[in-house]
Amino acid sequence: MAEDEAVDPIRPEFPTARVKKIMKLDKDINKVNSEALFLVSSSTNLFLRFLAERTAQVAAEKKKKTVKLDHLRTAIKRHRPTSDFLLDSLPIPAESTQSVARSATDRDRSRPVADKSAPAGTRRIDLFFRKPENEAPIQINDA
Repeated sequence: MAEDEAVDPIRPEFPTARVKKIMKLDKDINKVNSEALFLVSSSTNLFLRFLAERTAQVAAEKKKKTVKLDHLRTAIKRHRPTSDFLLDSLPIPAESTQSVARSATDRDRSRPVADKSAPAGTRRIDLFFRKPENEAPIQINDA
C-alpha cells in the first residue's frame, strides 16, 4: 500500500539556484550535491524561523506590535550560540550611530591627520615614509 500512495516531494522554501550560487562563493566548493543543497536550504529555513519566533517574543514582552532591529538584537543576545557568530554582523543601533558619527567628526576636526589612530592590524602609510629618528643623514660624495 505504501508503494501505491503518491509521495509529494519536499521542496525547500528558498530558491535552490540562489542557495547553490551562495554556496559556490566558497572557494573550496566546486560542485553542490542535491542532498547538501536541500539540507542547507532546510536548515536556513529552520534557523530563520527560530530567529523570527524569538524576535517576536521579545517584541511581545516589550508590548510592541512592530518588530524592530533592537528586538532582533535582544533575541540574538539571549541565545548564546547565535550570539557568538551573528551579533557582530548586525548593524549598529540607529541612536548610537548618529552620536558616534557626531563625536567622531568632532574629534577628527580637532586633531591633525597624523594623530588619528589606524584600524587594528594596519599601519599608517605616513610612518613608512618618515626618516628614522635615530639614523644619521646619508652623506653623498661627488668625487
